Amino acid sequence: MTQTSTRALDGIRVLDMTHVQSGPSATQLLAWLGADVVKLEAPTGDITRKQLRDLPDVDSLYFTMLNCNKRSITLNTKTERGKEILTELIRRSDVMVENFGPGAVDRMGFTWDRIQEINPRIVYASIKGFGEGPYTNFKAYEVVAQAMGGSMSTTGFEDGPPLATGAQIGDSGTGVHAVAGILAALYQRERTGRGQRVNVAMQHAVLNLCRVKLRDQQRLAHGPLAEYPNDDFGDEVPRSGNASGGGQPGWAVKCAPGGPNDYVYVIVQPVGWRPISELIGRPELADDPEWATPEARLPKLNKMFQLIEEWSSTLPKWEVLERLNAHNIPCGPILSTREIIEDRSLVANEMVVTVPHPQRGEFVTVGSPLKLSDSPVEVTSSPLLGEHNEEVYVGELGLGDEEVRLLKSNGVI
Repeated sequence: MTQTSTRALDGIRVLDMTHVQSGPSATQLLAWLGADVVKLEAPTGDITRKQLRDLPDVDSLYFTMLNCNKRSITLNTKTERGKEILTELIRRSDVMVENFGPGAVDRMGFTWDRIQEINPRIVYASIKGFGEGPYTNFKAYEVVAQAMGGSMSTTGFEDGPPLATGAQIGDSGTGVHAVAGILAALYQRERTGRGQRVNVAMQHAVLNLCRVKLRDQQRLAHGPLAEYPNDDFGDEVPRSGNASGGGQPGWAVKCAPGGPNDYVYVIVQPVGWRPISELIGRPELADDPEWATPEARLPKLNKMFQLIEEWSSTLPKWEVLERLNAHNIPCGPILSTREIIEDRSLVANEMVVTVPHPQRGEFVTVGSPLKLSDSPVEVTSSPLLGEHNEEVYVGELGLGDEEVRLLKSNGVI
């Protein structure tokens, strides 16, 4: 990768032993920040290379969109020579990241004690489903983490089942938390000279993102939650549909022509009530004591948003957006995935990026949300399986060409 300026993590070597989503999302961010991320895969490759394929015999979008800007090497770590090579890779790395099942790396012969012996400066990060306790050995997937972290019980409508969110808060959300831990450990190493262990559990990361719901669980002890549209409250935070969950009430109101994503999300701040009442053709409500104050409106949020929707449902969502924004009313149209991938502003902000790929021709991916003034990001293609074996094993570890050929024929790489 060629860039004229240095980047934040230039010189940091990351040994990426992750697969699927939670780990690769973390190491991709590290790569975008400038780290040299070497993805170590079994000779058969990360399972996601073949999952959810849209084209035959090429890496899937599932893989390409989570592994940009990395190098790929293959290694069978179950072989003795594989373990020797892994030891050398650990010795040369600043960071090692894995998201295998609990104890898998230990069973390879690489306990934290052993890893520290090999390289006392290494930051060793693990992503697991759960912390220490009764759930430790449970298998975790995205929606399992949502289920056990507080998200599903608080997502959905009052009279419906718990719902998963489309945002990958269990996997990619945990990846972001892991990056924060890794960066902090690298910074602390500058003072101590020592690496350290970084552990992030998917359940814990989801819970961190559900913090406000635990706030409300404690508030329930003092009575119903007035800002929720629900009529009945028990001893648990209820599902509250599209309520904002914050200090200012919000809801998604329908727009014309009534398609599945023809909605605008509207927040009604105290200062916004007068212009809203004028827009919806009910200017008298601005001074009506039954409607004029937030306290007066709070018991009838459903009716308030019904009045707004009677107006919005006659207009396209982009016109509703324009009219509300003209009065500085917080709002946003519900954007479909098609609208997002075609959004010119997201393309201009390099959040929707088209990337050349040696097999696919090109693919569209989500760019880096981290915008650093002195560390620009150029999104480059995900690597082909073992694409950098020669570069790493011969060019960097100093193995001979003949040995590399033998390693390949013996199934070590």
